[in-house]
Amino acid sequence: MTDSKYFTTTKKGEIFELKAELNSDKKEKKKEAVKKVIASMTVGKDVSALFPDVVNCMQTDNLELKKLVYLYLMNYAKSQPDMAIMAVNTFVKDCEDPNPLIRALAVRTMGCIRVDKITEYLCEPLRKCLKDEDPYVRKTAAVCVAKLHDINAQLVEDQGFLDTLKDLISDSNPMVVANAVAALSEIAESHPSSNLLDLNPQSINKLLTALNECTEWGQIFILDCLANYMPKDDREAQSICERVTPRLSHANSAVVLSAVKVLMKFMEMLSKDLDYYGTLLKKLAPPLVTLLSAEPELQYVALRNINLIVQKRPEILKHEMKVFFVKYNDPIYVKLEKLDIMIRLASQANIAQVLAELKEYATEVDVDFVRKAVRAIGRCAIKVEQSAERCVSTLLDLIQTKVNYVVQEAIVVIKDIFRKYPNKYESVIATLCENLDSLDEPEARAAMIWIVGEYAERIDNADELLESFLEGFHDESTQVQLQLLTAIVKLFLKKPTETQELVQQVLSLATQDSDNPDLRDRGYIYWRLLSTDPVAAKEVVLAEKPLISEETDLIEPTLLDELICYIGTLASVYHKPPSAFVEGSRGVVHKSLPPRTGSSESAESPDTAPSGGPAADQPSVIPTQGDLLGDLLNLDLGPPVSGPPMATSAVQMGAVDLLGDSLMGDESEGLRSDVGGSPAMGGSGGSFTPAPSTTAPTNVGAPLGSGLGDLFDLTGGVGTLSGSYVAPKTVWLPAMKAKGLEISGTFSRQVGSISMDLVLTNKALQVMSDFAIQFNRNSFGLAPAAPLQVHAPLAPNQSVEISLPLNNLQVAVKNNIDVFYFSTLYPLHILFVEDGKMERQMFLATWKDIPNENETQFQIKDCSLNADAVSSKLQGSNIFTIAKRNVEGQDMLYQSLKLTNGIWVLAELRIQPSNPSFTLSLKCRAPEVSQYIYQAYETILKN
Repeated sequence: MTDSKYFTTTKKGEIFELKAELNSDKKEKKKEAVKKVIASMTVGKDVSALFPDVVNCMQTDNLELKKLVYLYLMNYAKSQPDMAIMAVNTFVKDCEDPNPLIRALAVRTMGCIRVDKITEYLCEPLRKCLKDEDPYVRKTAAVCVAKLHDINAQLVEDQGFLDTLKDLISDSNPMVVANAVAALSEIAESHPSSNLLDLNPQSINKLLTALNECTEWGQIFILDCLANYMPKDDREAQSICERVTPRLSHANSAVVLSAVKVLMKFMEMLSKDLDYYGTLLKKLAPPLVTLLSAEPELQYVALRNINLIVQKRPEILKHEMKVFFVKYNDPIYVKLEKLDIMIRLASQANIAQVLAELKEYATEVDVDFVRKAVRAIGRCAIKVEQSAERCVSTLLDLIQTKVNYVVQEAIVVIKDIFRKYPNKYESVIATLCENLDSLDEPEARAAMIWIVGEYAERIDNADELLESFLEGFHDESTQVQLQLLTAIVKLFLKKPTETQELVQQVLSLATQDSDNPDLRDRGYIYWRLLSTDPVAAKEVVLAEKPLISEETDLIEPTLLDELICYIGTLASVYHKPPSAFVEGSRGVVHKSLPPRTGSSESAESPDTAPSGGPAADQPSVIPTQGDLLGDLLNLDLGPPVSGPPMATSAVQMGAVDLLGDSLMGDESEGLRSDVGGSPAMGGSGGSFTPAPSTTAPTNVGAPLGSGLGDLFDLTGGVGTLSGSYVAPKTVWLPAMKAKGLEISGTFSRQVGSISMDLVLTNKALQVMSDFAIQFNRNSFGLAPAAPLQVHAPLAPNQSVEISLPLNNLQVAVKNNIDVFYFSTLYPLHILFVEDGKMERQMFLATWKDIPNENETQFQIKDCSLNADAVSSKLQGSNIFTIAKRNVEGQDMLYQSLKLTNGIWVLAELRIQPSNPSFTLSLKCRAPEVSQYIYQAYETILKN
């Protein structure tokens, strides 16, 4: 008879009957009773009342019965902790049983009983089992240490179990080694700061030896541990790679992916000139291809990982295009992933093959897949220039099929092709216009309207076409309305005489009859531009557009490097770092690839930026729409300042972005100015591209939560002088604007780093907690270097002072109540760096080299300091005196300073001993800075 009989209830089926059977003298009856109890427990019945009777059954030699009792104990020990202690003596006794299976079973069960009172009794048996002669007991005890650490970390550390666990890494049995590594890795994850897995070449050698002999899961633990090791040089990295490579042929896909992770990580350290590097690339392809012959779910995981690998090293799979061709019976999620990888691998060599395949997909029955296939043809055209013509003719063939959704997708991608290759394929516009009536999706309609507006001069009836769209203007989606407004304004600027009525009609619809603020604002801007300055309107609306780039969906390089370190885990499937989806108290360590060694290969590699290169080589991250920064960048904080600089005593930043050329920089390499927003406010829009600077060393780090790199080096340089001027704190965010949170603050510079010193005051009636801070993008790349550390909740009428170091302003501060925005003008003198003292000869040469028209003069009035006091006070704020002369009774101070973004400013300060007015002459390659430097001088000298 099978075990199903235990799940069928007897007529009485009472706890009482089970109790009687458990106390029976007959061993068989006892075992049957325990099985019934376990069966009841399994189906969710409460049999905790039988606890003492079941515990009495522990005193037995029968291994099967013992296992059943232990199973019951694990389930009910938490609800009956006092009763569970009754079992402790049996556990301790079982840990010394001659049978290793019973010893292991006892220690395993004790580890699973999460009751504090029992853990104290567990220490001695566990210590013995960790040094047991039988490897099965030792490997079980190793895992038990990790379980015990989860219950009571302090106890494990006090008892010295961690040291014993480290010793087990040198054990002779590979399974013990694997379990010790797994336990230490688990403990290290929950305590990221502790250096538990202190790996060195000797311990790595032991792990690699154990790797060949342990089970598949043991191999995964060891490989994951190896991936966290940093070899001391490329020879050691190569040696590890050679010993890990055989794992690529393992039958278990998890082992394969773990091995791939180790190899991908250590390849960073190998020179591309090495023969072994080429061999390794060849060896990596077959196992990845093999993974694609598994069932669809496994294929999907493999494809998501391959997607990352292809972005990092496309050369690995460049000859394997065929395996990514879609099969008719692939599920849609596999199809879409294969499609994505096909585009990433598309090159001039295989484009004909890829296009033939994509054209085939466009005739499939799955609508979503067809749309993606048509988009893919467009992406191929943008990626492989030589194939563009073939792609366009393929798209035209698809348009001729007259299948509605195919036509619409084709028009959307042709718009992008026009953007990438202007004045090349415009002959197809006539064909596109024939399909105007069939377009019903907003994206396709918007794309078609863009094409008509952009090429209005080539389309005879452009006005009629756009007028046909205008008839149902209010029924269109916002995307179409905005595009239509811009297209008609373009048409008017190209054919003003014929379309005056049309443009007035659309401006009236957009501004007077629309509820959408975006549409209304754009309408007003165009209206004012056209009515005040048509020439300027032409320059703005018909400006030359930047060419669109090929891979807009590539993962940002620093994130890609982190995800490569997580190959074979959920992070590699989600394409998100663990910190984005792992909740709880465990700290998530941010991993990164080792720095590249070798000289030439990093420059040649298209996919890795040079390790010591300038920040300009790192792509900047575009914040997503839902991002706080995305919202901040849309704020309009005051109109741009134009005309002559305002004469104000406050240190106020003006309208010009200070990303000017560095002193030694080539004019053509200068950083583009973003006119229209102050440095404190972050500019009115548009991104900027920093160019390599020859004088300012740059470093890139991702400030918390912002995603914008730290574009300028603010940490370099020597310590500060104690006399640096710090402005008094002022209220930046009044309590009435922030639901009771008042923020006041100032800026200071200490030992080469800039800090924002804040006082947060809770003037509300509720507790505030969960504080966070974020800055908008700004000219000097200021960003928080650390999270906002408010350790305890902020009680009503309580204040807390925080000094927030800045790496390198519109500010957003978040707490449990809401997100609040404010802007603050930072005084320019906090951006003067410590290495701003120029050599005398350099000063003379630079002064002569800067054109005279770049020199500006200012008067500093009501200042009664002498030359030495002035020099000393200015040096405290990193304005250095290079030389001092006395000419006809006047003291002349020649000074230099350097801003964090590498701009040098040279100054001549004339001081007449009896006159409280000083004359300041400033010379700089970015003369727009001079007004603010003068204000900084005034602030420092008068305070």
